[in-house]
Amino acid sequence: MIRFFTLLLLIVLPLGTFAQTEDNPVVWEQQINKISELEYELVMQATILDGWHMYSQFTSEFGSLPSEFTYNGNGTVYELIGGTTESETIKEYSEIFEVEETYFKENATFTQRIKILDPAINQIDVDLFFQVCEEVCIPMDKKFIFTLDGTKAEVITTVDDRSLALGQELRLDLKNKELLTHGQDTIAETTNIWVIFGLGFLGGLIALLTPCVFPMIPLTVSFFTKHSQNKSKGILNALLYGFFIILIYFLLSLPFHLFDSVDSQILNSIATNVWLNLLFFVIFIFFAFSFFGYYELTLPSSWANKMDDASSKVGGVLGIFFMAITLAIVSFSCTGPILGGLLGGTTLAEGEVASNLTAGMTGFGVALALPFALFALFPAWLNSLPKSGGWMTTVKVVLGFLEIGLALKFLSNADLVGHWGILKREIFLGIWIVLGIAMTLYLFGLYKFPHDGPIKKLSLSRKVAAFVSGAFTIYMILGVTNITNLKLLSGFPPPEFYSVFEQETDCPLGIDCYKDFDEGLAYAKKVNKPILLDFTGWACVNCRKMEENVWSDPEVFPIIKENYILISLYTDDREELPEAEQFNFQFDSGRVKEISNIAQKWGTFQDVNFGSISQPFYVLLSPDLKVLNTSIQNSDVPTYKNWLLEGLRNNN
Repeated sequence: MIRFFTLLLLIVLPLGTFAQTEDNPVVWEQQINKISELEYELVMQATILDGWHMYSQFTSEFGSLPSEFTYNGNGTVYELIGGTTESETIKEYSEIFEVEETYFKENATFTQRIKILDPAINQIDVDLFFQVCEEVCIPMDKKFIFTLDGTKAEVITTVDDRSLALGQELRLDLKNKELLTHGQDTIAETTNIWVIFGLGFLGGLIALLTPCVFPMIPLTVSFFTKHSQNKSKGILNALLYGFFIILIYFLLSLPFHLFDSVDSQILNSIATNVWLNLLFFVIFIFFAFSFFGYYELTLPSSWANKMDDASSKVGGVLGIFFMAITLAIVSFSCTGPILGGLLGGTTLAEGEVASNLTAGMTGFGVALALPFALFALFPAWLNSLPKSGGWMTTVKVVLGFLEIGLALKFLSNADLVGHWGILKREIFLGIWIVLGIAMTLYLFGLYKFPHDGPIKKLSLSRKVAAFVSGAFTIYMILGVTNITNLKLLSGFPPPEFYSVFEQETDCPLGIDCYKDFDEGLAYAKKVNKPILLDFTGWACVNCRKMEENVWSDPEVFPIIKENYILISLYTDDREELPEAEQFNFQFDSGRVKEISNIAQKWGTFQDVNFGSISQPFYVLLSPDLKVLNTSIQNSDVPTYKNWLLEGLRNNN
């Protein structure tokens, strides 16, 4: 697991080359050689951009991703003779994975012999998945089409008539579409970014209280103020040090913007992927036990030593930059889990995931850098700093409990998207209640963890934290027993209809809804009612907040239930479409996207017709597809109520 985080940082840390990365670092050529009447040789040659490398099929399974070939039609119209051979490779030991890796530089050649089984065949299709890396690693796909008669093979960029017809059905002939351009997307995304920045800033403040960072503050500030030629120079160096800390955490987020350039929906797809959410669950449990003191999560000490040596040798501004990198490395055992929480939290936030991550990481860096700048300007304040001690261990343990709570959210996401029915709402809240009780008892000093020292007397702050934890636990108990609502937790537990008790409907708040647009549209025409089109997700936090805080309001609920036909389209539902409904969708740009599950269908439907990929996203339509009002996302009760009423007026 430590190796996983090390790899993650290796991918995102060296961002100086990010802006210089070519869009296509590997150029492919292909040829087919006829051996006999029934045997052919397929040759695929790669020219790799200078500085980049791609991995062999036979690189260690415990290292980077290998190249994988898929021969479509193998065993039916032709068969493979032996395996796919490779040109000369390079073998090198990876300190990250602790295995020997095999890869190509500059060029690579793959050769595969085949025997024809069906004389009528004239085309061989081969799919290749490979990973190409410089300091940023990019997974890529390549399709080869070989013709046996020697004519030039071209990759097909069009789709068949059936797919064209199904793709056309996905496009709506909207009236008043110009209203959509005046919706609240920009406002919502801007607000969301500032919220994420604030959460990142809060995470940075928490990181300052950990034993990996807190003791570094007086030591570092004293170094700059005492070892500089004059006071002003020392202050300037400390400010520069703080700036570089912010810059490093800002740069760490930039590679995630690479995904946005590949596919507008790829980050949403990643964030709602069942297996990735399960991986996050395991990661956060692993983080939690490191905070509990059962083991230490560290990056290789050689990294810190190299950065420290570099700062000593080069000196000046560059030396201060290397000192900032050294801080980021040596404090990783405490900041890593918090940064992991920030990374995970951005996948729970709606909007542009990469932009959210940049805002959060920048906020984290600002909070981490702030004391170094302030104490350099006002060194007398150092005397007011509390002494390091057991209180920092308590902070780490509390963070451990919070990490487990967040881990359960990822497990819940996987459960909801996968429709497993394992972590229903009551079970989820029950586990959170147990965690709350355990944290409260710990804060009251009733038990200890391995790295806790003897408890002589509980501090006032620890008692206050214990009472807050206990009060929150009681609040959850009252919510589970329906004595009060849990609106403060809206979005984190599974929705109310996802219950261990049998529900009449799996629609929000028990409102009758349709989960297929065509079915909902047909019913809206039948009863002549306008449509509330709800782009949502099983794992969408803000969707649950809107449903439980806004839709449930007595002034809003009856308007939706009595006056609108609700169509809820889930853009993270991984359930496979029936084979007859699967097709390839061609965008206006010519790009072709496979539509094989519900998420891909409704995510593309939203993108193409409404120019948005975020959730929640609400549109009001008449039965004849006239846009009745601006689109809207997160909102308060008065605004949402007026929005619904205006839509009704415009429908008349």
